Amino acid sequence: MGLFTQSVEVECTAAGQPLRVRWQGREYRLAAEPVRWFERRKWWAEDVRAERERGAGMVDHEIWRLQVRLAGRGPLQTLELSHHVETGRWRLIQVGDAALRQTA
Repeated sequence: MGLFTQSVEVECTAAGQPLRVRWQGREYRLAAEPVRWFERRKWWAEDVRAERERGAGMVDHEIWRLQVRLAGRGPLQTLELSHHVETGRWRLIQVGDAALRQTA
């Protein structure tokens, strides 16, 4: 698996669940139910500090693991995305090896 961080566009359902991802000019569609969890951010290593009494989302990141196919066809690929709820920004943080070979 490749680890990095790169901006991606994500189209979501009304409930906020990802449906499609645009990465490097290509559209990937979900092929399975996505999995969501939260991870602790390394706030102690960052220059930006949380303001006093700030609420949820300051310490944890929303992470999604998606099983996708390029344009709804082709081999199944795994992408992990981080979603910053306050800004709506999505970052690709991990990619399965098969997806990396196809984008090279």
